[in-house]
Amino acid sequence: MSEFVFKPFEEMTPEDYAVVGFKSGLEIHQQLLTEKKLFCRCPAGRYSTTYDAEILRHMRPTLSELGEYDGTALMEFKTKKEIIYRINRDTVCTYEMDDTPPFMIDEDALDIALGIGMLYDCIMVDELHIARKQYLDGSIPTGFQRTTIVGVDGKIPYKDRFIRIVQLGLEEDACREVSDVGHRRTYLTDRLGIPLIETVTAPDMKTPHEVAEVAQMLRRIVRSTGKVRTGTGAAREDVNVSVTGGTRVEIKGVPRIPRIPLLTYNEGMRQWNLLRLRAELARRGITAQTFAAASEDITKVFRKTQFLSIQSALAKGMTVYGVRLNGFKDLLRWQTQTNTTFSQEISDRVRVIACLTTLPNMVHSDSPGEALTSAEWQMAKKTLNTGDEDALVIVWGPEADAKLGAQEVIIRAKEATIGVPSETRQALKDGTNGFERILPGPNRMYPDTDLPPKSITTERLERIRAKLPPYIMTRERWYKEIGVPADLIQFLSVSPFANLFERCANDWDLSPKLVSVVLVQYPKRLKKKGLPVEKLNEETLEAVLKAVKEGKIFKEGLLPLLEQVLASGKNLDELLLPKATERELRESIEQVVMSLKNRKFAGEESRMRRAMGLLMEKWRGRMEGTAAALKLSLFLKEGQQ
Repeated sequence: MSEFVFKPFEEMTPEDYAVVGFKSGLEIHQQLLTEKKLFCRCPAGRYSTTYDAEILRHMRPTLSELGEYDGTALMEFKTKKEIIYRINRDTVCTYEMDDTPPFMIDEDALDIALGIGMLYDCIMVDELHIARKQYLDGSIPTGFQRTTIVGVDGKIPYKDRFIRIVQLGLEEDACREVSDVGHRRTYLTDRLGIPLIETVTAPDMKTPHEVAEVAQMLRRIVRSTGKVRTGTGAAREDVNVSVTGGTRVEIKGVPRIPRIPLLTYNEGMRQWNLLRLRAELARRGITAQTFAAASEDITKVFRKTQFLSIQSALAKGMTVYGVRLNGFKDLLRWQTQTNTTFSQEISDRVRVIACLTTLPNMVHSDSPGEALTSAEWQMAKKTLNTGDEDALVIVWGPEADAKLGAQEVIIRAKEATIGVPSETRQALKDGTNGFERILPGPNRMYPDTDLPPKSITTERLERIRAKLPPYIMTRERWYKEIGVPADLIQFLSVSPFANLFERCANDWDLSPKLVSVVLVQYPKRLKKKGLPVEKLNEETLEAVLKAVKEGKIFKEGLLPLLEQVLASGKNLDELLLPKATERELRESIEQVVMSLKNRKFAGEESRMRRAMGLLMEKWRGRMEGTAAALKLSLFLKEGQQ
């Protein structure tokens, strides 16, 4: 293979990514804005950390329709996890606990999903089939997720090409993980069952930055409908990455799009370095066929150890295992990702599958450090007949877990002779990733026998199509043409008030700049003041802008008026005051000028600013600022003559 070595993230170029054959695709999960959950009638979108009861479950794999087990399900079963569900009676019913059959699919959720499929230019299905997708990590109490496909073979324009949309799915969301320590994993069930769509793209992105750009485009397209949830956890990205000679690896649950470039860079580096590791092993004569290793209980070697981690484990009656990896000397410190070595790949596998979650959970001979004495290393090597060209790994924990951990060390080391294992990996905060589980295969999907097929009629699709927003790129070009400030265009295009903007700009002939500022910036300003902006709905904003159109209020009074509406809870009509008459304005100007008569200012411009400030305090929104400034200026000039 090529001797190319990954440069630092900032120095990599598109040509460098082309050399390694980098390609990536997305699986984006986006919650839909519905009142009910997907397959029951519980309310959607109510989050709470409080709970009324806990349920304990153990998950077991089941055979597929072809009589086969899914590899991920078997891996999860090896962990022997206890799953705890914390239940709030206001958000969960017996359906979620698999005690009653599902309701028919939520029609609102289906309409939203079909509409988004059309925006993706998908071929829409004419019949909906519900499937069950196994999840034995415990994130769904039933052990499976109900899911369906609503559209396939779509595309969106990007640069000089199209990004293919492989499929658009509609499914129920999973639980929120609270903790995962040892053999116990705990979930909150408040998110469970919320309808979400899964957008799956082809691996058409050629650099890490392209992945993030496409993710932003897809985010803006779905948000342009105004029918998806926003905020923390409402959207999550899974990113698929591979390089030439590697395999598809899924980075799971990326919470923020800006993190995608560094995460995908590190995964590309990891795969490339694992392929280089395979080549080095082959050079040493180590292949999948010649690979050799052995493991043994070596607890007796450490009876008097001063290494606190093992000393503490032995005090609790735990066991120490040693693993000999033939010919692996110096390869456990082989770099995989930024500041990460191959030994971390092994440690992650031991942590997840053997549930040895207290770190460090292993030490190895390629980086002995000060953990063990020289005598302890020599004794351990002798016990396992470790040669000068071999590597030794030591793990500890409860006997069954330590033994399983030793087995996983051997399994992961042997996989290095093959190259890049197909895995689901966890996004870490530093931009690297860690092992989460084996990548699921097709055997985890099977038809759902509780729900019949559902016909999708042409009439239904046409009804939905008639209400779709303009394509977001078209909408943004129009905003630019009519003078919407450049820094507001993208925010406005995905705003739930985009349709209101269109009415104001087209039908009411209001200034596009003014309306966009009111709809995008004003809610942010009001939120900073601690006001309940969630009450600032389209009806209120439309009424305020209509008051401007009808001359009942001037633009200078819009923000203070909205502030009063939110702070007082009164309706708009109660707060709208009549415009200032010519006489009232003239009298106010006289009063202001007189009040400033004996005050000293740096110049007339400074006097003018202060006078205008006093006028606006009294008449903001009830007089037009430009006209008032002109009258004030004329009055001041008259006084000087």
